Amino acid sequence: MEGSKRTQEVADFDDLLPHVGEFGIYQKLLFLMMIPFTFAVACVYFVQIFITLVPEKHWCRIPELDHLPLEQRLQLGIPLKDDGSGYDQCSMYVANWTEVLASGVLTPDATWPKTRCQNGWEYDPQEMAYETISTELEWVCEKAALPTVAQSLFFVGAIAGGLIWGWVADRWGRIPALIGSNLIGFLGGVCTAFASSFWIFAFCRFTVGLAFDNCFTMMYILVLEYVGPKWRTFVANMSIALFFTLAACLIPWVSLWVADWRWICVVTSLPLLAFVITPYLVPESARWLVSQGKTEKAIQIMKKFEKINKTKVDPKIYTEFAAACEKTVAEEKQETYSVLDLFKTPRLRKITILLIIIWMAVSLVFDGHVRSVRTLGLDVFLTFTITSATELPADTLLTLTLDRWGRRWLACLSMLLAGVFSWATIVLPLGAYSAAMAILGRCAVNISYNIGLQYAAEVLPTVVRAQGVALIHIMGYTANFVSPFVIYLETVDRNLPFLVLGCIGVIGGLLSLFLPETMDRELPQTLRDGEEFGKNDSLFDFPCVRKTEDNVENGETFRRSVSLRASIRGETLRSSMINRRSVRSTK
Repeated sequence: MEGSKRTQEVADFDDLLPHVGEFGIYQKLLFLMMIPFTFAVACVYFVQIFITLVPEKHWCRIPELDHLPLEQRLQLGIPLKDDGSGYDQCSMYVANWTEVLASGVLTPDATWPKTRCQNGWEYDPQEMAYETISTELEWVCEKAALPTVAQSLFFVGAIAGGLIWGWVADRWGRIPALIGSNLIGFLGGVCTAFASSFWIFAFCRFTVGLAFDNCFTMMYILVLEYVGPKWRTFVANMSIALFFTLAACLIPWVSLWVADWRWICVVTSLPLLAFVITPYLVPESARWLVSQGKTEKAIQIMKKFEKINKTKVDPKIYTEFAAACEKTVAEEKQETYSVLDLFKTPRLRKITILLIIIWMAVSLVFDGHVRSVRTLGLDVFLTFTITSATELPADTLLTLTLDRWGRRWLACLSMLLAGVFSWATIVLPLGAYSAAMAILGRCAVNISYNIGLQYAAEVLPTVVRAQGVALIHIMGYTANFVSPFVIYLETVDRNLPFLVLGCIGVIGGLLSLFLPETMDRELPQTLRDGEEFGKNDSLFDFPCVRKTEDNVENGETFRRSVSLRASIRGETLRSSMINRRSVRSTK
């Protein structure tokens, strides 16, 4: 019994942390140090919305009519749309304007021919808060799709970055990956300010995409590693609820304050400079050090935690911990696995495919709602702020309910609501009512997104968890590649984007019901465990009203489930498939 107790106390980091402090002074400092990295990822993700804005009301510029009041210029020189809903944005009348003005004509002649804009565009000054790259380079009408293409290339960069920084993190550590991703994002953001053509702009956005979202995730991983199991749900969700929400809400107003798209690029790149102080303030991943056989360095880091947290650890604890780590590393080296192992057995294959499809749906709906603020008929800056603020109640709700109500039904209901609210946006009048539905849809998909961040890491077995999560998140980036084009469907019909988002949300929600529930359960370790995990679950199994036998007896299963869930949510989020394959090939 005594030996069992000692093993439990020092078998892994979750057993060691209570001795050095689960959420002591050092962990609280690390939690606060997440702020610049959270601001960085928010700026990287959202800034393109505000540097590519185009006022809804824009028309062909006719230099000969510049001296006339705006309404007279429009009435005389710009034809109405076919449906009569306003002035055409891409065509103008052709006339001898000198003669027209000399004759005192103030209304167009129906016989005047029409042509595409010849001398650029003018924009409604009441909507034009500042000049953007889209208005400067006139990415409107035939070129209106260029910002969408550039944003898609941003997500191509994110796919490449996920592979590159995941490999760096596995090969050289989390700190080099954190520094490198922030450095690349900073350089790409600053260089964007000097873009003078579409292809330069697109290349810069691709470069910034290399940093997304590793410029934050690596820090997120590190902090989650160093807090105790009972604090990880709080840290994981509230770091986003507080810091990410604040950053997202500030970005529109920072853009208005700076009022110059080039300087907006520079200012929003400043949080990425956090890489300069990273090696001096952020400890390397002790778990990664152990996996590389550097147990002594890991213990030195834990002793630093002990000192700052003002705790006292018996040296025997470190000795037992070192022995347990060496044993674990030796066992893991006996056999290696590939992500392909997830597809070799029928049930695990079905679960993996479901996780990929659901995460792609969640990613697309989330990103679609982020970008839809342009299409809601209200002030973009205010609407974006309100929709971003929904992160706070969504993440707070998750913090309070996720370990009480379970994953599956929360994921299902939140995605269904996101789909229903998207459809409601279509049937209500453009303006406040439709915007309210879009805001509620964003809140619902925020919940789905945060559940999805950890669901795969809970369901997939330990031996292939890192590779499986990496694959699923990369597939999510491919969905993000499509989402700008979904929103661009607004140029065809205003209702199309929300119709598509609603359908995808409902489908993703219903598919979530076919996943196994992970709450209150010890998570799968081997491929056999993964194949059998949740096999006897019924469709209408509600964890919040089910008391497991293990929970009633001693709560051990629940403790292990929460511990492993919160740990792997961060720890494996960006592990690289490439490194695992290279390790396998060298053995």
